[in-house]
Amino acid sequence: MATNGSAALKLPSDFLWGYATASYQIEGGAHQDGRGESIWDVFCRLPGKIKGGHDGEVACDSYNRYKDDVALLKSLGSRCYRFSVSWSRVIPLGGRNDPINQEGLQYYINLVDELRANGIEPMVTLFHWDLPAELDKRYGGLLNKTEVSLDFERYARVMFEALGSKVDKWVTHNEPWCSSVLGYSFGVFAPGRTSKRNKSPVGDSSTEPWIVGHSLLLAHGRAVKAFREDFKPKNGGQIGIVLNEGDWCYPWDPNDPEDVAGAQRKLEFTIGWFGDAIYKGEYPESMRKQLGDRLPHFTDEERALIKGSNDFYGMNHYCAHYVKHRSSPPEPEDHLGNTETLTQNVHGEQVGPETASDWLWPNPQGFRHLLGWISKRYGRPAIYVTENGTSLKGENDLPLEKMLEDDFRVEFYRGYVKAMAEAYTHDDVDVRGYMAWSLMDNFEWADGYDCRFGVTYVDYAGGQKRIPKKSAKELPVIFKQYIGK
Repeated sequence: MATNGSAALKLPSDFLWGYATASYQIEGGAHQDGRGESIWDVFCRLPGKIKGGHDGEVACDSYNRYKDDVALLKSLGSRCYRFSVSWSRVIPLGGRNDPINQEGLQYYINLVDELRANGIEPMVTLFHWDLPAELDKRYGGLLNKTEVSLDFERYARVMFEALGSKVDKWVTHNEPWCSSVLGYSFGVFAPGRTSKRNKSPVGDSSTEPWIVGHSLLLAHGRAVKAFREDFKPKNGGQIGIVLNEGDWCYPWDPNDPEDVAGAQRKLEFTIGWFGDAIYKGEYPESMRKQLGDRLPHFTDEERALIKGSNDFYGMNHYCAHYVKHRSSPPEPEDHLGNTETLTQNVHGEQVGPETASDWLWPNPQGFRHLLGWISKRYGRPAIYVTENGTSLKGENDLPLEKMLEDDFRVEFYRGYVKAMAEAYTHDDVDVRGYMAWSLMDNFEWADGYDCRFGVTYVDYAGGQKRIPKKSAKELPVIFKQYIGK
């Protein structure tokens, strides 16, 4: 890649930058105004699943404080806000023949109206892991591709009808890899299914993740088809999917062809799993070779529905790793292309600094590499970076005044935004937007409230007060360096 000086780096003048959140992580209001339960409500009640026994019952109370949150976004100079809708708030039981909860739907109408009134563009994610619990009970949820895809299409239609004239950018699913692997292989995310019987009495890690991934792709395809045929002609707009496990993969030993191939294979097992299906109409050959018929096959009808079903590429990215090939045959539960992920290379060099998250090792140049990889593999799609951010080691244990001086996070954003500008300026990557994760500290899934990712401090015990950190004040300055040059 080119290494031109930073003075000439730029981003488009209409570049959308802002912040991202997710419904179960911030909304609270779990029992307000007719909201139904999601699989995360159920999962959080299982002993030992969430650090500290926490849950999202109250979270950041954004259901009752959305006007404060929009005012916060405006004060930070945000051009865009990516949020997700709680399916079970809109359709409490989730199904295509189940009643709509008008009060729940009105919440999202009000939120979008408030954003628009303050000059902030909404980006709406329909599914961020919180499947209505009733659908899991009724027919196995994401394990039933036919039922869940039809129910998701109807839910999507409800949202398109309510907000189609007010929302220009839609996302079907957030990180289907997480729903599939963490929820149905590791068992650490809802619904917690796994072959590990010390963690769950049900589940098959060798088959279920691939079934769930296929279901999510089919549901995505049905929603996109409905959007394009029945809503886009009158409202315009764009729709895409957000993919993750987008860790850049450096070969552990770059002089070992097996490690070079392994790094590529891991990218195919994580990003290519969904990206190839959408852009090429088939799963990567490396996946088919290892998994055989455990990986579902597309019917002609499914392929026609899924191939080309992206108006833009939503990219969640946090870090990089070194990848080493395994010489032994893959285990049935293997989901990474028979590789292992390491934080040091053959020379003992660390891929990045330590954070509060054992999976997150920042490496800004890995971000640039991955943007280029996606751009080349999928024919230079329009890319929106829909999540990027970091936790800080020990942040939650700091006194407030030190927590607000989050210099590590500031430097993370400086490095990553610069790398993105390098990809746009020098590598011909069509990157159009960036949403920092996250607007505020929130419920961090299995880590509960022990881990903070926000540019805004949230005082959970003291009435949910929000206080911007240094990173919140620096991000507008960082983007001003590159936008509109």
